[in-house]
Amino acid sequence: MNTQEAREKTSPKLAFGYSLGEVGCQMSWYMVNNYLTLFYTDIVGLTASAISLIMLIARVWDAINDPMMGSIADRTNTKWGRFRPYLYFAPPVLAIFNILTFTVWPITGTAKAVACLICYIGTGMAYTAASIAYQALQNVIAIDSQVRMNLATARGIGSSVIGIILSMVAAPTLLALSKPGAEVADAQGYFRFAIVLSILMIPAFWATAVICKEKYTDQLHKPTEHSEKLGFVGAIREIMKNDQLLMVVLATVLGTICVSGRMGLLTYYIIYVVGDFMHIATFFTVMTVAQLIGTLFLPIGTKKLGKKGYLIFLQMLMNVGFLVMFLFPNAGIPFLLVVSFVCGLCNSAASVCYGLVADSIEYGDWKLGRRQEGVAASMLSFGVKLATALCGSVGVLLLAAVGYVPNADQTEATRQGINAVVNLLPFVIGVVSLIPMLFYKLDAKRVSEIRADLDAGKHAWDQ
Repeated sequence: MNTQEAREKTSPKLAFGYSLGEVGCQMSWYMVNNYLTLFYTDIVGLTASAISLIMLIARVWDAINDPMMGSIADRTNTKWGRFRPYLYFAPPVLAIFNILTFTVWPITGTAKAVACLICYIGTGMAYTAASIAYQALQNVIAIDSQVRMNLATARGIGSSVIGIILSMVAAPTLLALSKPGAEVADAQGYFRFAIVLSILMIPAFWATAVICKEKYTDQLHKPTEHSEKLGFVGAIREIMKNDQLLMVVLATVLGTICVSGRMGLLTYYIIYVVGDFMHIATFFTVMTVAQLIGTLFLPIGTKKLGKKGYLIFLQMLMNVGFLVMFLFPNAGIPFLLVVSFVCGLCNSAASVCYGLVADSIEYGDWKLGRRQEGVAASMLSFGVKLATALCGSVGVLLLAAVGYVPNADQTEATRQGINAVVNLLPFVIGVVSLIPMLFYKLDAKRVSEIRADLDAGKHAWDQ
């Protein structure tokens, strides 16, 4: 480890500035992730098949668009750096499409579905430009593995704090912004709240761009015999040779299906099984508070058990929580909230994945002689969005399969089906998500050795 790396500490200002980017991401995506399916079924009035098709097309394209954006970012060179320009220019466009996505267009039939699809695709593309640049930025504003993990922790804290706030205020604000006398949020409430969040997210992104300078871009991208620029296809072919990154992406895909798929359907469980729209805020707040607490323990947990070990521990604990909720669905709200709190603690595992990606980038540089922060970050985002595409498409079909009827009392069989979809299925997927981590081999010692080799100009072919 070189002297510069040994001296590197986590700057509180840098950590705070980096966390603000996640605040912007969450304010943009919170409504899409937690309320869009409900908006489509209960407000817009789309059929389950139409929603499934919209989710599948939009999110698959969104996932494909991620590596393309990553490749573009890797080839960007400006006075602001490779990634910061996108944090300035993408958010205003994203704000516009967020608002359009939660607009009820005065059209019917196929035209309505097409309009929803276009707006959703636009939101996804603008979000990709901002989020990929934000994720990649972590790898050029710090060089030490633990500092990068601390930045990932700061990102998780930012996600948890804004998540707590949104969980507390989203449902009541949606209702307050709706027409007087409404018992549940209506079209006016969704549209107005989308405007509020869209306006607030822009300065959060801009603050990250101002504070987080690309300090190590030149040092980490010194010209070598392998440093010629690749086209999109070449960049993807090369990144696929990074076996450690692929294990992280695969584990993330499965973990996202497990967690995000469940969160996307949790509102239906609360409204139609628990029986009160306002309980959405209670459950979501408990889980996001727990996630914040879990995130605060990430530096300790990853140091004690290693990033891989701590990730496995969190996923196993979450799996137990899902199984308990499935086996005891009638234990009462207090019990369900306690178990949800435990599951929320484990949601901090997402921040560990970003730390694993940072180490995988080091490994890829050592093995292949090329750093691709943008493409590497996009691969993780690709995995997440591919997972959400499957969740969004399949989730609404699963609801239909168990007999869900919008805006109606559900049968006991339907309630049991919702319980299985929300708890048992995520448990099974969560268990499977542990398998890729068995093949991940980058512990702290190995990453330190790789960093030392890179500082000395050595690579895998020199061994």
